[in-house]
Amino acid sequence: MIMAYLVIVRHGQSEYNRQNKFTGQLDIPLSKFGEKEAIVAGRKMLRENLRFHNFFTSGLIRAYSTIEIILNELGLPKTQTLIIRTDAFNERNYGELEGMNKTKAAQKYSEEQIHKWRRGFSSKPPGGESLEDTYKRVLAYYQKNVEPLLKKGKNILMVAHGNSLRALMMYLEKIGKRKIENIEIPTGIPRMYQLTKRLRVETVKYL
Repeated sequence: MIMAYLVIVRHGQSEYNRQNKFTGQLDIPLSKFGEKEAIVAGRKMLRENLRFHNFFTSGLIRAYSTIEIILNELGLPKTQTLIIRTDAFNERNYGELEGMNKTKAAQKYSEEQIHKWRRGFSSKPPGGESLEDTYKRVLAYYQKNVEPLLKKGKNILMVAHGNSLRALMMYLEKIGKRKIENIEIPTGIPRMYQLTKRLRVETVKYL
């Protein structure tokens, strides 16, 4: 029996996404296209007649702006809805790569090295975090603050980032360290998990 559902969304395209730059924890706003992606995401959820009780996002403006736009499309303006912001769901820290053009970074460090830093589970760029580091902080917060709500039957919307959501996907879908290297989360596309009373994932799909 389905107890609750969790919908996760990677923020809409940011200005640095548009410019092909490493963003990480730099607080970069949405691009105009990213704003449109958020509108479309909200309308998809509206068509699915989804109803949410709790809302989580990261501390970064691109994620917060995305959830604001989505809530507006759902008829839930921010003045009427409590949005919980937490740095635990922030994008991974890319250290010295942050702000760098990805093509130029590959020229400096080699494409192979950049691939290891970006996709590997334990590899971390100079001064930055690995996906493993991100996994630990995301999971600690999720288990303490989100799972208890799901167990009470609360439906939750979460807007975060490519790597923080990849980390959560590993936990929810039991994805291994090697397989996660090949998984990319698109911007602005809601992914819905239907959960049983024991929080087992019954179904998962992109909307």
